[in-house]
Amino acid sequence: MHPFSAIRPPKLAVGLGMAGLVPFVTGALGLWITPDVWRERVLEELIAYAAVILAFMGAIHWGLAMRADEASDKAPVQLGLSVIPPLLGWVALSLPVNLGLPVIFVAFAALYFADIWAVRHGLAPMWYPALRKPLSIVVVVSLVLAWVAALVVH
Repeated sequence: MHPFSAIRPPKLAVGLGMAGLVPFVTGALGLWITPDVWRERVLEELIAYAAVILAFMGAIHWGLAMRADEASDKAPVQLGLSVIPPLLGWVALSLPVNLGLPVIFVAFAALYFADIWAVRHGLAPMWYPALRKPLSIVVVVSLVLAWVAALVVH
């Protein structure tokens, strides 16, 4: 079976994806229970990690575009999709937290739909949404919880 036609993601990808959730979940929950003296540091690290992962996720589209047929009109779209996430992460890092976190969680949500677009156009493996959907949900929920914590927890 060709890897692009498989429906289930590789076990290693699932395991690594789950491991990558640890900083999102612990960071978001940590903001609700961490003493005030540490909260700013936890928030800074969470935003920094999210920006790094946005860049990583964008790079996936770069790699997929490199595999595309040169005559394809989809490759330029994917190249564009590859640079937008890291730029949004970079912008989010320069904003106040109450604005930066929404930029990041909206970027992650939008990136999921870009991934679905890539699958529908045969540019990404069929199993990719099965991996990305649960990971994206956990990431976005974690970042929303972190944002709420940043706004209300004193």
